[in-house]
Formats: sequence, C-alpha cells, structure tokens
Amino acid sequence: MTGRRVAWSVAAVLSAMASVALAADDPLKVCLDEDRPPLSVHRRDKPDAGFDVLLAQAIAERMGRPLKIQWFESRLDEDSSPQLEANALLSDGRCSLVGGYALTQDSLVAPGMKTARLPGFAGATRDDRRRRVPLGVLAPSQPYIYSPMTVVLGPKARGRKVGDIGDLAGLRLAIESGSLGDAILMTFDKGRLIDNITHLVPGRDDLLGGLERGDHDATLIDLARFDAHRAAHPDTAITASGYYYPIGANRGYVGLASDGALIAAVNKALTELTASGKIAEFGKQAGLTYLPPREPAILGDVWTKIIQR
Repeated sequence: MTGRRVAWSVAAVLSAMASVALAADDPLKVCLDEDRPPLSVHRRDKPDAGFDVLLAQAIAERMGRPLKIQWFESRLDEDSSPQLEANALLSDGRCSLVGGYALTQDSLVAPGMKTARLPGFAGATRDDRRRRVPLGVLAPSQPYIYSPMTVVLGPKARGRKVGDIGDLAGLRLAIESGSLGDAILMTFDKGRLIDNITHLVPGRDDLLGGLERGDHDATLIDLARFDAHRAAHPDTAITASGYYYPIGANRGYVGLASDGALIAAVNKALTELTASGKIAEFGKQAGLTYLPPREPAILGDVWTKIIQR
C-alpha cells in the first residue's frame, strides 16, 4: 500500500508540474484595434507598435506567458458598437482580453441582444464575417490611462485661449456626426454653438485634414487621435489648445465576467507596472500624451452629464 501511495503521490506531483508548464506555454491572447495610433498599430511588413502593444507585452511577461495579439478592425461610423465588437471577440474565444477599452457604465452593462456579429479580424474567413456569436457579460480591469477630449485649433485660430467650450463661440466648428464631441458641442448652453457647427461623416470626411487646410477653425476630439495626427504630420499647422473637456473616460482591459482569475492577475500586473513608472514610460515611447487614470474609475451616465452641463 505504501508503495502505491508513493507512486500515486509522484504521479500527482508530475501531473501538477505538467499543468503549470502547460499554463506557462498558454499564450495570453489580447485583442487590439489595428488602426488606433498611437495606442495600437498593425501594418503589413512593419513591426507592431503602440502604447497598448508595449503594455500587453509587459503584462504577459509578468504573468510568465507568451503574448498573442489578435488584431481586429473597428469601424468608424454611427452604427458601430465597440461594446458589441469587444463582447463578440471575447465570447468567440478570439482573445481573453480587449485592450484600450473605454470604461463607462454604459459600455459594461449586459448586452441588450443575445448575439452579435464579429468585427473584421486578422485571419477571418467568409463564414466568420457572416455568423453571429452568443454574447457573454463583460468585466473590466482597473484603468491604466485617462482618455480626455481636447479642443484642437486650425491655423486661423492658432493661439486662441480656450478655457471652456464657450470660448469656441464665433469659430467655425467641425465635428463627426454621432460622436461624443458632437453631443458636447450641440448641447452646450442649450445649443448656443449649433449655427457654427459643420457635421462630417465618420470614416468618409477628413476631419483633421479639413482643419489643416483651414476649412474649419476648431474641433473636439480624443487626445490620442491628435497625438496620432501630430506624429504622422510633424509639420502640422493644427495645434493643441491645452484644454481638456472635464468629462473623460479611463481606458483599461475588458474580459468576460466568467474569467475573474485572469482579471485579478491583470490587475496585479497593472498595479506593479504603475508603481514602477513603466506605464507612463510606455506612453512616452509611443508618442502618447499619457495621463494617469482619474476617479471615478468607471464613468457614469456620460450623456446625462453632458446635457446637464
């Protein structure tokens, strides 16, 4: 009996060691948008780049796992839903985490539909583009960056002092229809700026190009988007106003609520990387204006807050 017990114990230890080794070899699969510089960029024949790429690599390293990035394409139009795209990718097992996710209450509620289509992703087949995926429930990590809206000025408004949205009165404003910036400008002070706003179609009209040419004087966009434009056009004529709209969202990872252990492990890694100053360093390397997360960690009802202002 003793011999059998020893043999069983040895077998159990070897089995446990094999499980640990297998877990270490299991890639940490992270979904990232292929065209969101300077957060994440995937180009043919070029190394993957961006703040979220550097961060995902550091987290995988701390967890002792190789990193596998699943690149996907997020549409820039009024009908797209980042929440449903992320949920579909996770629920289909394309990845365990989606990076750069805006942490708002609206984006984390249980989906109102049972299924959704997958966004375009690297390696997708014709069947992948047609089928619908049963959706799960999303769970966020702790935030790792604050992502505000900022006013950007065209050449004719260069040097304009902007301390509030009201300071844009009299300027020719351009904004993409259906965007958060659109809601902010259209509802400001009971519509005081409406007559000066030109609406552009997301994904079709060139918002920052028009601003560069002097077709418009100012716009309100995500800070990272201006960073990307400035990196691609070092001699750009458009400038940052230095003004950040006071209602902004943190970004973090999102996974499925059923994978709580992974979220906990990611939070541990994020805490360590924040304390060491590595996350801010990744922002600098990527050419990103890095701002640390702010309270509340998860933004409440964005639209009500905007209308009340």
